Amino acid sequence: MKELKSLNAALLLQFFRYGEAALTGHKDEINALNVYPVPDGDTGTNMGLTIKSAVKNLDDTMSVKELCAVISRGALMGARGNSGVILSQILRGFTMSLQNQPVIDGVAFANALQKGVEIAYKSVLKPVEGTILTVGRKAAEAAVAAAKEEPNIIAVLNSALSAGKIALDNTPNQLAVLKEAGVVDAGGKGLLYLFEGGLAALNGEEMFVIGAKDDLVVKDKTAAFAAEIQESEIKYRYCTELMIHNAKKDHEYAKKHITKAVDGDSLVCVGDEGIIKIHYHSNDPGKIISFALTIGELFDIKVENMKEQMAREAAEKRALSQKEAPPLATEPPKPRKKCAVIAVSSGEGLTEIFKGLGADEVIFGGQTMNPSAEDMINSMAKVNAEEFVILPNNSNIILGAQQVAEICDFPVEIVPSKFMTQGLAAMMMFSGDQSAAENKEAMSEVLPGVQNGEITFSIRDTVTDGIEIKAGDILVLLNGKIIAAEKSVEDGVFALLARMPIDDSSLLTLYYGHDVTAAAASALKETLAKRYPELEVELYEGTQPLYHYLISLE
Repeated sequence: MKELKSLNAALLLQFFRYGEAALTGHKDEINALNVYPVPDGDTGTNMGLTIKSAVKNLDDTMSVKELCAVISRGALMGARGNSGVILSQILRGFTMSLQNQPVIDGVAFANALQKGVEIAYKSVLKPVEGTILTVGRKAAEAAVAAAKEEPNIIAVLNSALSAGKIALDNTPNQLAVLKEAGVVDAGGKGLLYLFEGGLAALNGEEMFVIGAKDDLVVKDKTAAFAAEIQESEIKYRYCTELMIHNAKKDHEYAKKHITKAVDGDSLVCVGDEGIIKIHYHSNDPGKIISFALTIGELFDIKVENMKEQMAREAAEKRALSQKEAPPLATEPPKPRKKCAVIAVSSGEGLTEIFKGLGADEVIFGGQTMNPSAEDMINSMAKVNAEEFVILPNNSNIILGAQQVAEICDFPVEIVPSKFMTQGLAAMMMFSGDQSAAENKEAMSEVLPGVQNGEITFSIRDTVTDGIEIKAGDILVLLNGKIIAAEKSVEDGVFALLARMPIDDSSLLTLYYGHDVTAAAASALKETLAKRYPELEVELYEGTQPLYHYLISLE
């Protein structure tokens, strides 16, 4: 065994770079282990993006203290999903412990691992054993014990890895969901890959990362198990992530008080120097955002509907399973379409409406949830069609959609819909027998005739176009521009309609969001029908997050 008595900045830099390469190089394998019915996304992808953010600004001129500061801040800022946030805290504690050490020997290294795990445990409201936390804790305990006997850092890390692997193999005995699926914990697996990459660096090995090892490939048992999970297992539907800058309170305060303000689970709350990152599952993402506003300024707000994502992923896994082992009697493939539509939607109800109007694939996205070009291409791959039309339904997604058109070697046209309401109106003009170019022309023609209204809420105090806005006010938007700030949702709707061209229109449509009850929406519809008898008023359940109502006037 190679002997290494201490680490300098250059070796520490290589430790993290190799660790990042090993973790991201095996992200697909780690993703396949993720059997939980939650969309913290794919564990491997989230952990990989977190460690990439941690190392991206490192350079060879930095001191140990500078390296540690950059890694800690980068991991916090780039942490994604539950697993990514926990990893960021392990890295934070590890680097905090190392940054002021005059010499990083085996004891200091082991103590840093233990500090990282301690901080990670504190970041989680209800730590669960059989997860990345357990694997990290067992690895750190073994490292501390080994350092007392052998100061060699490589020996210490080898001991940590051996204990971590034993703990990882035991995770199915701690969590029934893992045992039933026949897999180990995904987050724990990712952490060990990071350690393995770091060990390779300290051993002076060449950076060499391959895909999943043959004996570690996850079999179709996992896919079949995940496909069987029922929606009823998700008690809290929305996964909310956000960053608080210029925080007036620390993350311990936020962690203690957010559960009093909002019911939920899977809370991870971490912070550093005026910045707090919150990850929380609840049925009221708006309340989470309102609570966070009492602490500081909000950035990078992300809300995902876990039931919708789970259903989509389960369907994909069923399809994959059927593809690998087709039944004896199969239906003939559907005939190839001339043209298909890929639409972006921000709510379960809106998704069903788009599908009912003929959309072939619907991607979950919208404000704060912009799908990538890859997401759109993957959706097109599921449809047997010669040509495609994409409905972005958000101004921030149009450029990404245009990139798809440039990449693809088959006809792809973008209908530049900036709002969900425009996209729904455009679907009325779609014909699968027409070319993508013909459909784009017909669908684009209706966009200017749709007046789009949005009723949401303010996340900070500000002034815009002379309108004084307080955090928590009901914001009224007309065609994307703030026109008023009101104290109630109903007043917001009335203020919107006062500015819309009612006299030139015949149809008013309301799509109510997740935080609006069906009874409240129906009562508002009746009030509007009486107030505007010249309009036909329609009401649909959109279930979109963050926006109380999406409203179209045609």
